[in-house]
Order: sequence, then structure tokens, then C-alpha cells
Amino acid sequence: MTRATLGGMTATAADPAHRTDHRPPGLPHQLEYPRVPVGSVLRAAVRRWGSRTAFSHHGVELSYTELGRRAHAVAAGLAERGIGRGDVVAVHLPNCLQYPAVYYGVLLSGATFSPTNPLLSPGELAHQLTDAGARALVTWEPVLPVVQAAIGGTAVQTVVVTGPGQVADPDAEVALPDLGLGDRPVSLGELLRADPTDARRDAGVDPAVDLAHLAYTGGTTGVSKGVELPHDRVVTNVLQSACWSSGSLPDVDDAGDVTLRQVGEAAEFPTRLGTAVTINLTPWFHAMGVIGYLNGQVLSGASVVIHDRFDPALYVSDAVAHRVTSIGGAPPVFVALLQVPGIDEADLSSVRGVSSGAAPLPVPLIERLRTLLPQAVIGEGYGLTEVTMQATGNPVHVSGLRKPGTVGLPVFDTEIAIKPLGGGDPLPAGERGEVCIRGPQVMRGYAGRADATGDAIDAEGWFHSGDVGVLDEDGYLSIVDRTKDMLIYKGYNVFPRELEEVLFGVPGVAGAAVVGRPDDAVGELPVAYVVRRADAAGQALNRDTLLAAVAERVAPYKRLRDVVFTDAIPVSAAGKVLKRELAARERERLV
Repeated sequence: MTRATLGGMTATAADPAHRTDHRPPGLPHQLEYPRVPVGSVLRAAVRRWGSRTAFSHHGVELSYTELGRRAHAVAAGLAERGIGRGDVVAVHLPNCLQYPAVYYGVLLSGATFSPTNPLLSPGELAHQLTDAGARALVTWEPVLPVVQAAIGGTAVQTVVVTGPGQVADPDAEVALPDLGLGDRPVSLGELLRADPTDARRDAGVDPAVDLAHLAYTGGTTGVSKGVELPHDRVVTNVLQSACWSSGSLPDVDDAGDVTLRQVGEAAEFPTRLGTAVTINLTPWFHAMGVIGYLNGQVLSGASVVIHDRFDPALYVSDAVAHRVTSIGGAPPVFVALLQVPGIDEADLSSVRGVSSGAAPLPVPLIERLRTLLPQAVIGEGYGLTEVTMQATGNPVHVSGLRKPGTVGLPVFDTEIAIKPLGGGDPLPAGERGEVCIRGPQVMRGYAGRADATGDAIDAEGWFHSGDVGVLDEDGYLSIVDRTKDMLIYKGYNVFPRELEEVLFGVPGVAGAAVVGRPDDAVGELPVAYVVRRADAAGQALNRDTLLAAVAERVAPYKRLRDVVFTDAIPVSAAGKVLKRELAARERERLV
């Protein structure tokens, strides 16, 4: 086992030694991380949790034991087709019962997992396959026309197809069109008929060198880049996240595979290992999904109900029926759930935790969740694909200090510094600057982009996030905005999130996003796109009342100059607001 050498809560104005420690009680600031490949997570879980349901989808259940059998069969099936260590396998699937076995099967074969959004256009898919150098593609039957249009000229030689019919029946037939690759695509069912025993095909993997994930950035502000994450980075961040949320320490079982030892008391961490039940609709092709809602759940022995699309009413119904212990997602998920008719009467008393990521939760939304779920701890975290997934988290133990509007403290072995946007030494507490992160979960770099890597990670190992944040005197981080979202009005910096916080506090506002409208005289005019709630308060909203509500709360130069009512705020599959789309609408107004 190896110990990360980086410290915990540093780079703030106050000396950490003189602060009250708000981190998980009974746990050290540094953890020891077993040097194992990611497949070790599944091996230990299969032995430990056995017949417990790991995942269920449309009423079909998959035990940990069966998940292990299927994953090893996928690994064997890939190996039979020459896929192994050093090869990249693009997984082009929505959340489905097949996904966990495919994910672990790729890693158990020794290959690299490259998650791909199944909603990509042919051009976007072709770019990612080419950039990744993918040799194999596991895809979804309904999007085969996109694959057919994208795959020519890529390095892909093997295509594996699965579809909705194989959720209930792995042997169900799927379309296998000729894609012009020499060999026709094969059904995932055929791979699952391969040898399901553990052949240890990943035994030669060097966790510090070989890539587990080649994950692509969300592309919300530009072209996606491939993020290189060796096995040790992935295992480390899974452990950082899982130990933080469950009050556990990393451990190894008798076979040397990685698991958890829960040391936190039940009074502080009421959801014990092997008892959690959750609904997941966070995409597994996203960092938060594959680390927190796939690996983290498997490591902790949770039972996960898969939702492949977001139906707020069905989500609430399933949460009641399955007695879920936690609810997680991005802020738009919670906005929609709070509008479900009858939500206030639903029996959600089993919920002990609410976790949010991808974007900050507006404080008024946190207050509404507290009213609905008084027994639940509401915690936010912060991270990026470039740091595998998580960098900070609000304490989730019952007695922990959670500060609304913040994304918490650095997780184990992680440092956060706030540096001037133009570069320089760390700023003191309370001052805004760029959020910089240093820790054992930081990416190796951007694939094939040495210049971009050098721009993102400085000589001292700090990753420059591009996010604007503030550290308070206790080391809690608040995300103010993205540097690329910041507006400049008459030379003044205007941060959209500050205005969005005010808008979310106005009765009747269901969603809001602020972007800049180009203006030759002043630079950019702050403009709000607003979604009305369906109730009377929402119908009463008008442009003037919203402009006035914001003007009362902010400095004159920050005031909104216009309001556009819309049916929906565009978001990515991961729940991040696509401000580039709203900004494009504003540019179109000028044409």
C-alpha cells in the first residue's frame, strides 16, 4: 500500500492547526491507497456482497455474484477478439443494466475504458473515437445510424451492440448491420457466453502507468479533450469519495482486493455498508456517474435502481417504493423533483442523505430540500473530470458543519488554493480567484495535448480549474462562477452565479441562468433566462418584477438588463447548464 504525500486543508489564510476540524470524525486527513487495478473493486465486492442486488432496471435485478460473472465474460469475449492491455474501448451506452458489466469487463481485460455520450452527433462521435484511438466500440442499438455515419476512418475494428431488449434477456437479438469494418458487429449476448471465470487478464496492469479511463471533458465551453486517468488515480478517488461519505477507511480483503472498513459510528453515519439503496440517473459516461454512482456504490455494497431517463414523478414513486436511503444528482434534478405534485405528502422518511454535484445548489433550493427532507443530510461536492471526479465535499456525518452555498472542504490528501486569475501566489481567505487543486487524483494530462496539459497543471503540480472560488477562514470552498462565464460590463467583472442565486430566491422561479448580451457601448449586458414554476407565483412573474428583485440585492453595475422567459434551461447530460447555447441565442439577436 502507498500513502499519498500531499497534505489536507492547506493554502488558506488561516493556519489549519488553529481551526476546528470539521472533517469526518475518527478518520485521518491522509489515507492509504492499495496499489491495485480498478477491477479489484469488483472482485472484492462480489466476494463480500454476493447475492445482494447490485443493480436493477425495469424490474430486472442483477446480484453482485452475477455482475461478476458477466464482467469476466465480457473480458473474455474482448480478449477473444484481440482486445487487451493498451487498447481503448469506447462505451457508447446510456445507463442500463448492461453498463456495469461492460465497464468492469473492459477494465478486467486490461483495456482502457473511454466513456462516450450516446447522444453525440456523428461528427462529435467520430472526433472522440479518432482522438482516443479506440479499437473497439460498445454501442446501443437505437443509435446505430449515428455509429454508421461516424465510424468510417476511425481505428475501430470491433463493434459490440446491445439494446433495450437485452435488459431482461441478454440473449435477445439486436440489429447487427454491416458497418464496413470487415467483421460484422457482434451482440453483447455473444460476449456474455464467453468464459465467466476470472482469468486475471489485468494482472500485468501497472496501476501507476496504465490508463483505466480516457475520459472526455464535457465540452460545455469548447471542444472536448481526453483526460488520462491511470488506475491508481481512479481507485484513489473512488476511495476518497466513499470513505468521506461513509466514514470508512480503505482496506484489503484476504485475496488482496480493495474494500472498505467502516469505522464511523452509526449515530454519525446511519447508512451502513451493504444497506444503501439509491436511484441513479447520473450518466455513467460522466465522471460523477462512473466514480460516485457506479464504483462508489459497488465498493460500498449499495443496491442501485437504474433510471435511463428522468421522469420526476416516477423517480418519487420509486424512491418511496424502494425505501431509498439517498438521493443524488445535479441541481436541475432537485428543481424538477420539488415540483412533482404530491411531493410534500410522499413518504421519503428513509432518505438520510442528499448529494449534489455538477453545479452549485442555489441556497433557496437547499432550504426547500431541508423542509421536505428534515432527516437527511444535504451535502454538496465539487470536482471535475480532470481530478477524476471529486476534490471537495461538505461533511456528511450527522453532526458535521455544512455551510449552505459552499461545496465543503478538501477531501483526503487534497489541497485547494485560490490564486489570482492572472497567476501569482495564493490569495488570503475571503478573496476571489481561480480554484487550484493538488492531490493524488489529479489527471496525468490531456491525451496528445502537451501544451494544454502544461497550461492546466503548473510546475508545482497545481491543476488550474478555470473556476472562480473563495475559501473562508475554516477552509470551506465556495464556487463563484466559471472564468469563461464571467461577464465584463463597463470594465467591471460580473459573475452570473451571484445573480442566479438572487433569482432562485424569488417565488415562482423554477430555473434561471444568466449570460452576457454583446453590446458595443458597455461590453456585455447581464441577461437572465428564467423558467416559471407552474404554480400561481410562477404565473405572476414578469420582467419588471424580476429586474427589480435583483436590483434590490446587487450593486448597480451588476443589475440585470433584460429577462427572457423560456420553457427550459438547456443542460448537458451531466446536469450542467449549457450557457454557450444561451449565449448563441443572444448573438443571434444581433444578426
